[in-house]
Amino acid sequence: MRESLVLETEKMKKIYAGYAKFYDLIFKNFFYPRQRHVIQSLGIKPGEWVLDVGIGTGLSLSLYPPYCNVLGIDLSGPMLKVAAKKVMKNGFGHVCLAEMDALKLALKDDTFDYVIATFVISVVPNPVQLIEEMKRVSKKDGRIVIVNHFQSRHKVVAKIEEIISPLCTKVGWRSDLALDYLIKNGNLEVDNHYKMKKLDLWSVIVANNNK
Repeated sequence: MRESLVLETEKMKKIYAGYAKFYDLIFKNFFYPRQRHVIQSLGIKPGEWVLDVGIGTGLSLSLYPPYCNVLGIDLSGPMLKVAAKKVMKNGFGHVCLAEMDALKLALKDDTFDYVIATFVISVVPNPVQLIEEMKRVSKKDGRIVIVNHFQSRHKVVAKIEEIISPLCTKVGWRSDLALDYLIKNGNLEVDNHYKMKKLDLWSVIVANNNK
């Protein structure tokens, strides 16, 4: 099991290293508006600490207010190099970046006011373990924020997503991750669950850290 997890992690590193140079060009129009909506809706206060899990090329960096403290982590060194250029170019003194496996966060317990994962949870080989790590490093009264695609509750659509998931995995994510499974097995205390648009492919989950 552990060996399989390592292999999956290494595979994802290679896939996203290949995306690094053109990730923003492909995904910005889809991801950035949703990141902007969610981050601005949180009401982050001065001095609060935010962990952005899977920061990638740093699409979300400009959205964090300069009066908070942001740590952006990612498994992909090439993606982080792109993010680092944005930090330098824009003088984001409130932002730190670190190469790190989200399933084994080298961070202390009870550190962050917000732990945010946008478009990440269907990328990692063990989504429940990611939730556990997010909760561990979040403060007891912290917030867990997830933006992601989840398997449809419509039986026909869900079956199609299940069938095509192996193909999706080859390009870096899975299409058959069910939200109910994640909530149950990750013991998530969901405070808010919604979509920006009725037929949006992506859902927003805001949960209280109930550890």
